[in-house]
Amino acid sequence: MDLRSGTFDPSQPQPQPQPQATALRWRVSTGFAALKACAAIGLLVAGVFAAGDRRMLTAAVVAAAILGVYALRDFVAPVRLAADPDGVTVVSGYAGRRRVEWVQVERMRVDARSRGGMRSELLEIDAGEQLFLLSRYDLNAHPADVYEELLRLRGF
Repeated sequence: MDLRSGTFDPSQPQPQPQPQATALRWRVSTGFAALKACAAIGLLVAGVFAAGDRRMLTAAVVAAAILGVYALRDFVAPVRLAADPDGVTVVSGYAGRRRVEWVQVERMRVDARSRGGMRSELLEIDAGEQLFLLSRYDLNAHPADVYEELLRLRGF
């Protein structure tokens, strides 16, 4: 047992305060975004080799364009969710951002569903008029873990 008098003793090491997270960010996996971009390029190359068949060329170009648009979004707006003690910033639309203060957040939860043998989880952030849904792909982390971090940051 260690008894102390309550007076300051400079020879004793003082406990250091634990650093608190002031800002957290979750982003799309760079590797997966690069994989999408490579797949889009691969589809274009396959379309060039199938240039004799118009339907195959059209299908390859359309699929490459769609995949390319999704890959571009991942590079333009990689951070899908950012949080700090004042609120959260969420990607809205294609690459826009929306700032939501904690007082505007009515509810947060993790929605887990099983369909066809597959389990999916979504982090839901309900901000009144808008509902933001973020998947594991968007966060590059389990939505339940992100939910716990958001609660800790918010002070719950």
